[in-house]
Amino acid sequence: MSYVDEVYDLVVAKNPAQPEFHQAVKEVLESLRVVIEANEEAYRKDALLERLCTPERQILFRVPWVDDKGQVQVNNGFRVQFNSAIGPYKGGLRLHPSVNLGIIKFLGFEQIFKNSLTGLPIGGGKGGSDFDPKGKSDREVMAFCQSFITELYKYIGADTDVPAGDIGTGAREIGYMYGQYKRLTGLYEGVLTGKGLTYGGSLARTEATGYGLLYLTEEMLKCNGRDIKGMTVAVSGSGNVAIYAAQKAQQLGAKVVTVSDSTGWVYDPEGIDVALLKEVKEVKRARLTEYAAARSSAQYHEKKNGEHGVWNVKCDVALPCATQNELDLEDAKALAANGCIAVAEGANMPTTLEATEYLQKNGVLFCPGKAANAGGVATSALEMSQNSERLSWTFEEVDSKLKGIMVNIFHNLDEAAKKYGMAGNYVAGANIAGFLKVAEAMTAQGIV
Repeated sequence: MSYVDEVYDLVVAKNPAQPEFHQAVKEVLESLRVVIEANEEAYRKDALLERLCTPERQILFRVPWVDDKGQVQVNNGFRVQFNSAIGPYKGGLRLHPSVNLGIIKFLGFEQIFKNSLTGLPIGGGKGGSDFDPKGKSDREVMAFCQSFITELYKYIGADTDVPAGDIGTGAREIGYMYGQYKRLTGLYEGVLTGKGLTYGGSLARTEATGYGLLYLTEEMLKCNGRDIKGMTVAVSGSGNVAIYAAQKAQQLGAKVVTVSDSTGWVYDPEGIDVALLKEVKEVKRARLTEYAAARSSAQYHEKKNGEHGVWNVKCDVALPCATQNELDLEDAKALAANGCIAVAEGANMPTTLEATEYLQKNGVLFCPGKAANAGGVATSALEMSQNSERLSWTFEEVDSKLKGIMVNIFHNLDEAAKKYGMAGNYVAGANIAGFLKVAEAMTAQGIV
């Protein structure tokens, strides 16, 4: 049995009932097979893959807090510090009822390669809780965040582990967490990113993941002789990534015709009204039914039986920006049949393995999330730099650096794919480019 297969079997055996983590490991190891087999003896001797697939530290804790009725609630808290070979752990905190250890490990594992691809000195980590901020009062969210950080603060720091926002964790939650961290430690440091602009946050951080997704997609199309201007784009999700992906796509001359949330989706043939979408989602925190009610050209469709209607709409480019495994094989077939030429992942692992393989085999350009959505963590690292220097850069400065990083990411993964005889396979290219840097650092630092 090959070393890759041995390690994958070991991961499944040692981490039962964690399908998302198994999927992430399988996808990475399969595309690294050509690199690993060329160095199998040395990697096996150093157990490099076993160390790569095992977190350096897993922190699990309870989060007790009191709701507005005086009832004590208890949630589970997680922080997986996966790999610090190239820098302090860096990755978001996800607040969602679906959060469990397996999902946090999948996200943390992906983060290793994503952070490596940015070219910045940040390692991989991820955390969160099964707490749901939806429907909670500001006071309840504050009570939860303060309790969460009261335990987590012992394990994080500007040079150790720098968490950020993610699904369910926006500016409000980061503010409450940062205030409690500062209160407990007495330190005013860049330990959480995604902070408000008045206390160390970075301009362009809010827009970064969505904007970065489009900068990379534009470069991928350009390098394949296409121009995004005039193209029709289907976007899933209606959170931070989807909103700013839609905004930047339309600034680049494309037309975004779909968005979705957990209950339904909207098709707007005249193009999504981003200002209205922001009002509905960021200000009112409401459902897309309100978007459709306020815009005559919008058609609202309720989700039924887990179908993903946005992928049945005719489009040139598809940008899944909602959650993991939202684009399956049937969706991939629908996209290809409707003439879609490119898919770039705005969310983390939103495309199933079968769907990814189908798209690649049918000539659809495909860029994985660890590259395509790296703009968020890249700008978080730029926020860390500004905090360390006690500086604040302009929006234009940050946006320019972000675009440079995303363009470089695409060229690095494109070159890695070509070097190993897999030209056009951007999944393999991203994994190889990200892995080689981390593997070299791990080897240089000894068996730790």
